[in-house]
Amino acid sequence: MKTSSKVLNSVFALIFIHLLMCSLVLSLHHERKNPRERNHSRRLLLSAASVSTNLKKLNGNMKEPKKAVEASLPRVPPSTSNPIQNNVDPQKPFDFSSLRRGEWIQKSGPMIAVGTTMCLSEVFCSWVLSYCNSRSLKEGVYIHSPLIKLGLQDHLFLNNILLSLYAKCFGIEPAEKMFDGMSYKDVVTWTGMISAYVKNGNHEQALELFEHMVISGVVPNEFTFSSVLRSCAFLRELEWGTYVQAQIIKFGFESNPVLGSALMDFYSKCDHFMEASEIFKFMDSCDTVSWSTMISSLIQSQKWDQALRLYPQMLKAGISPNEFTFVKLLTASTFLGLDYGKLIHAHVILWGVELNLVLKTALVTMYVKCQRMDDALNVSNQTTESDVFLWTALISGYTQVLDLEKAIASFREMEILGVLPNTFTYAGVLAVCSSVTALELGEQLHSRVIKAGLEGDSSVGNSLIDMYMKCSPSIENALQAFNEVLSPNVISWTSLAAGFTQHGLLSEAFRAFAEMLVVGVEPNCFTLSSILKGCGTTEALTQVRQLHAYILKTKADSDITVGNSLVDVYARVGMVDDAWRVIGRMKHRDAITYTCLATGLNQTGHHEMSLNIVPHMQGDDIKMDSFSLTCFLCASASLAAMEPGKQIHCYSVKSGLDCWLSVSNGLVDLYGKCGSIRDAQKVFMEISEPNVVSWNGFISGLASNGLFSSALSSFENMLLAGTEPDSITFLVVLYACSHGALVDLGCEYFRSMHENYGITPQLDHYVCLVDLLGRAGYLQEAIAVIETMPFRPDALIYKTLLGSCHVHGNLSLGEHMARLCIELDPSDPTVYVLLANMYDNSGKSDLGDQTRWMMRERGLKKNPGQSWIEIRNKVHVFKAGGRLHPQITKIHEMLESLRAKLRSVGYLCGDDVTSSYHSEKLAVAFGLLNTPSTAPIRIIKNIRICRDCHTFMRLVTQLFDREIVVRDGNRFHSFKKGDCSCKEYW
Repeated sequence: MKTSSKVLNSVFALIFIHLLMCSLVLSLHHERKNPRERNHSRRLLLSAASVSTNLKKLNGNMKEPKKAVEASLPRVPPSTSNPIQNNVDPQKPFDFSSLRRGEWIQKSGPMIAVGTTMCLSEVFCSWVLSYCNSRSLKEGVYIHSPLIKLGLQDHLFLNNILLSLYAKCFGIEPAEKMFDGMSYKDVVTWTGMISAYVKNGNHEQALELFEHMVISGVVPNEFTFSSVLRSCAFLRELEWGTYVQAQIIKFGFESNPVLGSALMDFYSKCDHFMEASEIFKFMDSCDTVSWSTMISSLIQSQKWDQALRLYPQMLKAGISPNEFTFVKLLTASTFLGLDYGKLIHAHVILWGVELNLVLKTALVTMYVKCQRMDDALNVSNQTTESDVFLWTALISGYTQVLDLEKAIASFREMEILGVLPNTFTYAGVLAVCSSVTALELGEQLHSRVIKAGLEGDSSVGNSLIDMYMKCSPSIENALQAFNEVLSPNVISWTSLAAGFTQHGLLSEAFRAFAEMLVVGVEPNCFTLSSILKGCGTTEALTQVRQLHAYILKTKADSDITVGNSLVDVYARVGMVDDAWRVIGRMKHRDAITYTCLATGLNQTGHHEMSLNIVPHMQGDDIKMDSFSLTCFLCASASLAAMEPGKQIHCYSVKSGLDCWLSVSNGLVDLYGKCGSIRDAQKVFMEISEPNVVSWNGFISGLASNGLFSSALSSFENMLLAGTEPDSITFLVVLYACSHGALVDLGCEYFRSMHENYGITPQLDHYVCLVDLLGRAGYLQEAIAVIETMPFRPDALIYKTLLGSCHVHGNLSLGEHMARLCIELDPSDPTVYVLLANMYDNSGKSDLGDQTRWMMRERGLKKNPGQSWIEIRNKVHVFKAGGRLHPQITKIHEMLESLRAKLRSVGYLCGDDVTSSYHSEKLAVAFGLLNTPSTAPIRIIKNIRICRDCHTFMRLVTQLFDREIVVRDGNRFHSFKKGDCSCKEYW
């Protein structure tokens, strides 16, 4: 390349010497008539000599510069028809008189003669222009002036080359001037100018010029149509494209494979994939480009499997793939799975396709998206060639697997190799900072972005906004990053609004939404769903209604993401009917739609309604996924509904979803809350790698079923397995110690939270500690904990100690706790009930009645006791003293029979009629009437079981040899053969 440049410079120097010589000859001619011009002739001669000297210096490293120049140019063999060559003697001085005869300036003929003789001709100019045009060398335009002096300014062929050279080297404006100044234009001229517009992205001008071309009567060729179709595809001008296709057919180019590929590309980018397929089907001769374009069309239409199926057909047709074919196939394989990607990679090797940078980047991207970073790195290291796109793909892969260390290492190695990061590189590294909450590193990258001058770029700015919103406790830096973006787009505004909702600044999020509309940026589905995500309280209901109105007005509810977000927010605030109405309006529903509804219903305690969603999903032919299964398992666990839970378990096994960790964790929770600890243990043992949620669910199941030592043993096993406990784990462990009367061990676990595991105890942990001490009778120690804890006491912790005072009969402390509870939460009826019962137990019934009267005066009602039992997939609900059940007569008869039999074994029935018909007693009687004699009876009670009913259950199991499992508001009571799992400590 260096030699070619020197040769070209030599050529231009020779041309310049020749022009000086021409001027010298003319000056000598005039000198005879005017002797005063003799000095001017001498100056010209000195200039020519100076240029000749510089030419020798330029080629000083070449042994024979003149021969090198002559060897690089075409020669004309000596002939008698060339008087110049035949008359020149290299040993004699050159005869300038030949120039006056016009023998050097020719319209055709030899370009460079032997020795120092050179002819500036049309052919020579054509060669120089063609040479420079092929190599985009801007020096070629220097010949434009000699062409004009030669009178070739209207030479169409040479002008077309000049037009191309101006467009390539100097841009559109000089090319336009050249085009406008041309006296004659043919199809090559018009096509060249159209092509220049297309290459520079001036697609509207390209179409406008094509229209002028057609009007002027010039017939387009296949190259014209190819360039125009590129502009139509870029602008997605369907009407223009169909017009061009009509012209193609009119002029007989419809069988041209290049134009066929261009038409397929055009229709694909206009989302008219059927038309693209039809063109491909009727093409006479399809080449590699045509097949690759059709594969690309299918990929654009997201028909990944069809794109891959086309590849074997291509091979069957005898068409060999190239690197671009494999790049497209790798794109499809990223959406179909790793196996397809490996198969395409194998074919790349099989066909011996050169691993150029584009193909290598496509392979790396495929492995990155499949999260196979080792394979991606191996492919990247196969050749030394790399660019910013390859490095950005690798960094993006490390971002996906949250490997911040390797992402930063790749970023640094990239810079060491001299590859400058682009906006997407910075966006990728900032994304991993957001994912792992690396604020300090994000701030360092922000400074690098500012040094690179990229803070105004929207993609980098959006990543900075997201990073600061997720990592920083303050929103100031995010706002600054937003203000630095030169042209905030919809993603910028969405990141800002989503960040406000994450920080609980809902009003700011709606204000950003309003400003977004004012500046003319239209929200997309992610903007709307991000704002709706933060509207989970009834206080935001008015704003939700307003946003819903905007969604209906703009018909944004047609997007399934927006519809699902509306369902989610209405379900979370308990507006179930509105959520169902939104579902009814949705044209398309998916598993996420119903999962959002089920999640909201579970959060608001409507578990039975949540389970009723399953038939609706089946009616819409929507299969449950792992997330919806987990929601329905949660509903079954909350209801202790074993039968629906078992059916969901069966579905998970048949569908293969039981291998999902979230489903397995849901099953452990289900069986634990249903009192079937064996099934819970079986599911837990089948989990190959249990996480902290798995362990928490299993330990909680053991503890709530009274297996406290097993629960604490499982906690130790968890630590031995290398699973770090979290705050939930210690809540479960403290619960086990509290209900297992393991006071010293519970206190030790509480101290170890911060000392050994770095977990700061929260208010919930202090509530458990107070319950642990109070339940064991250490009331003063519990008071000391409340007074010294680093949190302001709430009503719950006072109510917990009030319950302990009730159990141990400490009326004075109980009154004090009740007073503090009522000050903080005067609407909780449980406090009044506990205090009234304490007065009754201490013989102060008048104070008890006054407390109940005060409760009624404040419009409070005791939470009615309810129990439910599930038999043959139907849940039967019982209330204390209720008489609405169809079998109520038989139930009462059974209770009377039971009381009669229990009196014989020492059970003293109370005189209180209400306690004789408590909801759990009604449920037990119903279970005895409607279940097999060997089946356990499982009952759920919404509040704590009373002592009388507890004794009743224990004696019934002794009398009938039946197992009765009662889950009350605190724990499980497993009654068997006259004993209870609580050991009378609850």
